[in-house]
Order: sequence, then C-alpha cells, then structure tokens
Amino acid sequence: MERRVVITGMGVVSPLGLTLDDFSKGLQAGVSAIERWESLGEMNYASQICARPPDITEEIKKKYFSDLTIKFLKHDGILNGAVAAIDAWKDAGLSMDNEEPDWDSGSVFGIGSSGIDVLIKKYVENVDAKQVRRLGSTMVEQLMNSGVSAYITGFLGLGNHVTTNSSACSTGSEAVIMGYERIRAGMAKRMVCGGCEGYNKYSWAGFDAMRVLCRDSNDSPEKGSRPMNASASGFVPGAGAGAFVLESYESAVERGAKIYAEILGTGLNSGGQRMGGTMTKPNIEGARRCLQMAMDSSGVHPDQIDLICGHLTSTIGDSIEVKNWAQVLSRTGKDFPYINSLKSMIGHCLGAAGAIELVAAVLQMSQSFIHASLNSEELHPEIEEVVDRSKIPLKKMDKQIDIVAKSSFGFGDVNSCLVLRNWK
Repeated sequence: MERRVVITGMGVVSPLGLTLDDFSKGLQAGVSAIERWESLGEMNYASQICARPPDITEEIKKKYFSDLTIKFLKHDGILNGAVAAIDAWKDAGLSMDNEEPDWDSGSVFGIGSSGIDVLIKKYVENVDAKQVRRLGSTMVEQLMNSGVSAYITGFLGLGNHVTTNSSACSTGSEAVIMGYERIRAGMAKRMVCGGCEGYNKYSWAGFDAMRVLCRDSNDSPEKGSRPMNASASGFVPGAGAGAFVLESYESAVERGAKIYAEILGTGLNSGGQRMGGTMTKPNIEGARRCLQMAMDSSGVHPDQIDLICGHLTSTIGDSIEVKNWAQVLSRTGKDFPYINSLKSMIGHCLGAAGAIELVAAVLQMSQSFIHASLNSEELHPEIEEVVDRSKIPLKKMDKQIDIVAKSSFGFGDVNSCLVLRNWK
C-alpha cells in the first residue's frame, strides 16, 4: 500500500536569515539580500554580486555542536546543511537524545559542490608541502561527497537509509522527492531531506568564466537578479540550505505532530541532452514531461494549481519554463496561476536552491501570502504572450494558497517537480 507523505518539520539557512521566522519576514517584506562582495572584485570576477547567509558565528555553533565538532568542521556547505537539518528535526518535535539509532528515520541530503576552499587551502597546500600528517583526521569526512548526510546522521542518530545526492541545481528538490519515494513505499517512517551549498571566493569562478552570471549590476546589486524580465542577463549566485522532515501520515498522526503540507505528486527525469538539450540547456520536451509527470501523479486538476514557485534563474530558460507550464496546465493569460521567483531576492543557491525555495513555497501556503518577484516589471516578450502581468506579483499579496507546484532544473539536463497541498 502506498503511504501518504507529509511535511512535519522545516529548517533554513538563507541570505534572508538563519531561522524560519526571519526567512518568512524577509519573504513578506520583499527585500533583496543580494550585495556586492569585495572579495570577488579582488579576484577579478566580472560579476561581483552574490547573496550570502548571515555568518553562523561561534556563539550560534555552540547551540548546535560540541566543541570538538566546532574545532574541526570547516566545510561551510556541510555546516549550513547540518544547522538546517537540526532545526527541521526540532521543528518536527523530535528528540536528538536517542541512545540507539532511530531505525525508522533516514536521510537524503544533497550538496551542489564539495568544499573547494577546504580542498585548496588545507588539502592541496599541505600535500604539496609534503605535510600530509597536518591534514588531521577529519579531512576525509569533510571532502567525501556524502559528508553532509554523514554528519547529519551522527547528529540525529538516524538508522534508516542515509545518502547524499548531487544533481546540480535540481539537487534540493530531488532529495525531497527521493525521501518521499522511500516513505511512500513503506521503507521508512521519516526522512530528513534537503540541499545545501557553501561559498567562498573560489566557489563561483567557473560560472563567471562561463559568462552565465549577471555582469551589469555590480553597482546596483539589488537589480542583478531579474527573473522573467526582458533585460535579464544571467543569474546571481547564492548559498545556504533548506531542510525538511518528511513523514508518513500515519506516523505524524500517531505522535500528534503538526503538519505543514502534504506532497501529492512528483516528477523526476532527464532530457538526455538530446533534442536540443545540452549540458547547460534543457531539452524542452524533457522538462515539459517532468512537469506533466508531477501533475499526473498528484491527481490534481490543472485549474487547482494556485501558485507556481518557479526555478526562474534570470536566463533564457525562464521563458521555456513558463511556456512549458502553460502547455501542461492549458492555462494562459489571466487564467494562468500566480508565479514567482525567490531568486529575485536571494539569487541562485545552486545545490540548495530547490530546498530553500520549497521552504518558501510551504511558508506561503501555511501563512497565506504570495511573495514578490522582484525586478520582473518588464516581462520577456515570450512570457508576456502567455502570462498576464497581474499573475506575477511585484509586491507581497495576502492570499490563501491551497496547492502549489515547485519546479527545479539543473546542469546535465536534469529536471524535478513537486506538487504540494496546504494542510488544513
């Protein structure tokens, strides 16, 4: 029997704040967290703007970790993911004091890229200097791809399936879908799922070299991320983490847990880098099929979608995404659902993007509002053909949201989508 899957806990580390409350306040205020970072200028980046989370200070770390962990955990991506996951676990009303593993709980937690600064500063420098012994005993666990899920498992004492996924910008959403599938199949009661990304002056050099970052807003960073805009000129990089506790409906009811939302359906596929799809450009048909898969599996009628929380990166992919939704839902003009892009406020958080944006989607449902899509005043002509201007809010709207769709797409021509229902 396939089980229903609900969300009972959330945590977030984002450029808008380190708590759900601060994150929600930032969403509702419609503020931009994008800024110019002098370190990028010193490194001669053409794009010198980004969105960084507030520092997780030593004082904050002491609320989460032992002194030994604080001393050795230097991978900021793992740090972001661990803080978000612990917050989600506590938000779900679960204890971290279990003496033996929680055999019913596991984790799928993704990361976009491993700690390149740790690799360069400690690993390469020490090895080249023939000082291997100075690397210490925690280097491997911070550099192995599964480091983030391994740390989370230890902090929470998880005894079910634990793994790390990495699918570029689709990572966070994909992790949630993989956890959902395990619970739905009856193989776990709970899964801690999400995605994380760190940052340092080395993180975004490759994207800058590809010329996919916004280069025209170094002096006006808050205008850099312009989703769906005719003048969009590339994405703005960001960092952070989003985390969820997914749980079977039966388990949540049994322990009297609060429920934020129910996952109704999902889509997960690849365009195979065929039919015009490449490593960096989506196969349009593959992306459309992913959205259709999510709708079909959800059992939701297209007219029931109230809000699309898009991937919408401020690139040429924006118009493709919007037109695909119009085709899948058979809705255009004023009949099109509301649609917004969190990247207009916090940039593109890469491996964490899907997870952070999904937290925003759930908050909008549970708190009855739609956040602004900043810098979307002048719509791209191809988007204007299918969506009425009124459906892309430039300011926060107070509105009840019952069903939301969240789409994510990534380099490698990979796609993911979730359809969620507000819990009443």
